[in-house]
Amino acid sequence: MIIIKKSWEIAESEVTPEPLYLRRREFMKAAGTIGGALMLSPWSSAQGALEIGAYQGNAVTLDEEITEEDAANSYNNFYEFGTGKEDPMQKSKRFTTDDWTIVVSGECEKHGSYGLEDMVKPFTVEERIYRLRCVEAWSMVVPWLGIPLGSILQSFQPTSKAKYVAFKTLHDPVRMPGQQRSVLDWPYREGLTIAEAMHPLTILSVGMYGKTMPNQNGAPIRLVVPWKYGFKSIKSIVGIEFTETQPQTSWNMAASREYGFYSNVNPTVDHPRWSQKRERRIGDIFKRDTLMLNGYADEVASLYDGLDLAVNF
Repeated sequence: MIIIKKSWEIAESEVTPEPLYLRRREFMKAAGTIGGALMLSPWSSAQGALEIGAYQGNAVTLDEEITEEDAANSYNNFYEFGTGKEDPMQKSKRFTTDDWTIVVSGECEKHGSYGLEDMVKPFTVEERIYRLRCVEAWSMVVPWLGIPLGSILQSFQPTSKAKYVAFKTLHDPVRMPGQQRSVLDWPYREGLTIAEAMHPLTILSVGMYGKTMPNQNGAPIRLVVPWKYGFKSIKSIVGIEFTETQPQTSWNMAASREYGFYSNVNPTVDHPRWSQKRERRIGDIFKRDTLMLNGYADEVASLYDGLDLAVNF
């Protein structure tokens, strides 16, 4: 795995205690990974070097703190396994992701059904430390392992008609018992504009905390769009479609007045039933102010030039 740091990432030296940070760097140097590459198949068992380099314990800074791994793995919304926050962890233990395939369709030259390994293998897995803000006004800071979505999408050669990208989650009520209830119109669907999908902040993630993606967090592959509310980061993806028209999305279909297509983190636009001005970081006692576009405004605000974000929420 090649660790690539970007200017918009939360710096590792700021969010990790200095002793752990130095031990991580010492290990990487000893392993010959500084200035080189530690290659890891993202669906391997996270043994040895990668596991040693994983973020563990309390990573403290003044205003940003990596959420403890146990908390990030046990406090989730993944309605395919139930509506309770602990349901995904408890009810996904037997969920298997062997021989996972993703169907690519729509306005592109290279349609087809792709095995996950074949789709991901040509690309570099990067470590990204992102804020994650839920529409329910709680948040986390998570170290993801992933690949820029744009790099993968370009490999399918989208045509000039591709204005949007639609995503679909696995629909299997036996393996995903939450789908046995009509909480949403299954399968779960999400979508982005092509510009949002191609933005370098947007990734397809295959792991977190230096390990492969846990079932309850969207194994084996999920979307991560850090300036949008968490429900936009669709989990357990089995379908990618390039479309000319705006695709339907699950929460917008369920309650269009509450959940817009864009669903950008915006403290100036309240949810009809609660304020979005502040949030509770998991692990903290007190709430903090929510940042415009979740703190990524400098990077992504230009995507919405001329668009009224209060109307196009």
